[in-house]
Amino acid sequence: MARIAGRFARVEPRRRAAAFVAGLLSELPRKNCWTLAEHAGDLTPDGMQHLLARARWDADAVRDDIRDYVVEQLGEADVVLVIDETGDLKKGNATVAVQRQYTGTAGRIENSQVGVFLTYVTAAGHALIDRELYLPESWSGDQVRRERAKVPAERRFATKPELAAQMIGRALATGIRGWVTGDEVYGSSTPLRTVLETGQVSYAMAVASNHRITTAAGTRRADEIAARLPKTAWQRLSVGAGAKGQRYYDWALITIASEQPGRRWLLIRRHHRTGELAFYRCYAPGPVPLPVLVKVAGTRWRIEESFQTGNGLTGLDQHQVRTWTSWYRWTTLVLLAHAFLAAVTARERSDHNAQPDLVPMTLPEAQRLFTRLTSGPIRSIAFVLHWSRWRRRHQARARASHYHRQAALQS
Repeated sequence: MARIAGRFARVEPRRRAAAFVAGLLSELPRKNCWTLAEHAGDLTPDGMQHLLARARWDADAVRDDIRDYVVEQLGEADVVLVIDETGDLKKGNATVAVQRQYTGTAGRIENSQVGVFLTYVTAAGHALIDRELYLPESWSGDQVRRERAKVPAERRFATKPELAAQMIGRALATGIRGWVTGDEVYGSSTPLRTVLETGQVSYAMAVASNHRITTAAGTRRADEIAARLPKTAWQRLSVGAGAKGQRYYDWALITIASEQPGRRWLLIRRHHRTGELAFYRCYAPGPVPLPVLVKVAGTRWRIEESFQTGNGLTGLDQHQVRTWTSWYRWTTLVLLAHAFLAAVTARERSDHNAQPDLVPMTLPEAQRLFTRLTSGPIRSIAFVLHWSRWRRRHQARARASHYHRQAALQS
């Protein structure tokens, strides 16, 4: 927290932010302004809500501090930047950037809010370092909803690959160098690939089976190319260790014909039992061995682990905020809490070599130990009852207001 202290205009929001992050790092079963306020010992959630909505502090500057902290803790060797989005299911249409859209969280089209995230991955660990809220095109011209959700006037519609390019650009501007990977949404984006190739940034991003590739034999779909390959074109390589040991797949590499500088390939992955195929479009300024491309392609799933631990441990998807500023501030503080757990876990794993008889540290275990070390004395029963009475009154007023609105509509 001392690293970000200078981002706050006053000492009060700085202290409130420390209590907020401590609540995110706690083992609360549900994390929102009510429960975080209770954890901090406040009688109402007003202070936490003020921190997210109105207090003076720079969330983007804190984001930059988080990125620097993660790089410092996880190292700068063999870096892979992983891009992906995650959705939060919502009700109604008042919450910022909500509309009916596909979200991988539900696996279908739902009323949801989607954020695009960037994860920093090294051999030491991985952590989320950047975030952007996807503002659907339906919001761009709806001035009433924009003003209600406090969307900045300068913010216009941007595709998910465009948001990814912004975040990757911010990371590269600080001197980070490494590979980039992502799923089909980003691998199929020609503008994003062009931006990366112009900056000579290597990538291995997934593409669909119908993605068209130009080779020396002509232009064909990726799955058609895979069907024509001889048995000798495939090599069995591991993408890394999983819960049941090394994860082996069969791999083939096809050179993509291009007059532009650099090397381009179509990387094909085949499951050795089911025959299921996956395709990756790859680029590098110079020659790259197949095992390196395989390793980068296998790194893409790290961001799914970041989403899982971010949601389960630090409340990434548990916010109940409605405005633009509150979403960015909540998400930034969640990234800070998650980065802390990732850093602690990485440090403990580095010490594991000296004590190989111990089980390697995990993020959930780091959170559990942190909670045990920092938890204060149990609050008095009088405070708990006071809080409970306040919460019951607040909920009763909300229910009464809802019933009155429903009665008015029916009349």
